[in-house]
Amino acid sequence: MEETVQRAKVWKRVLGAILDFLTIFFVGGYALGRLTGNMTDEGFSLTGAPAVVLFALIVAYFWIGRRYAGGTIWDRIFHIGRPQPAD
Repeated sequence: MEETVQRAKVWKRVLGAILDFLTIFFVGGYALGRLTGNMTDEGFSLTGAPAVVLFALIVAYFWIGRRYAGGTIWDRIFHIGRPQPAD
């Protein structure tokens, strides 16, 4: 039996995606900056391989969150349902 998920309002989906991106960018960027020693007085400055790792982290966050975890952090906060693929 297929589970139907009611579509969330557009403003919730857009705001959730923006907040998810900002969250993973700043948290992931800060963590990678601390791990790789790329911290500055203003925050973090990632170039080269750490920047590529941050990009991959952002893609993985959205892919894993939406495909396997039932939604990202802000999807859950805004109660945005995500249908899960059949196994």
